[in-house]
Amino acid sequence: MDINEIKELIQSVDKSSLTSLEIISKDMTIVMKKEIMYQSVENLPKTTIQYVDVKSDENIIKEEKKEVSTANLHTIKAPLVGVFYRSPGPNLNPFVEVGTKVKKGDTLCIIEAMKIMNEIQCDVDGEIVEILVQNESMVEFGQELFRIKV
Repeated sequence: MDINEIKELIQSVDKSSLTSLEIISKDMTIVMKKEIMYQSVENLPKTTIQYVDVKSDENIIKEEKKEVSTANLHTIKAPLVGVFYRSPGPNLNPFVEVGTKVKKGDTLCIIEAMKIMNEIQCDVDGEIVEILVQNESMVEFGQELFRIKV
């Protein structure tokens, strides 16, 4: 595969609905992943808003913001660089959701680093009010993962 074929492949994957692609041959391996970033309804382009019930979503967002801004929050940050997983395995339920009551020592997520699965545990008692990272996305050291109302 030459550089032009690789560029064409990248463009094709970018335009497609694929979220990941892995090609393995005897002389090279190519791995591509797309991260899906979510925005609040307020920041969506106008062309997308037509598919959203804006009134109800804005009310939900305002309520969430009000609850989050007035609450005493604790932030859980990534202790290492790796891939963030919300559940213990594919097709399994997430460890926590927004609204889940957690206790100190409860597992919140897994961060995979160098093929090692590291369970990230809660260090306070409280309730999950925000999950700040999309499943299967890369996280940096110190990146905020969860906000917990204590």
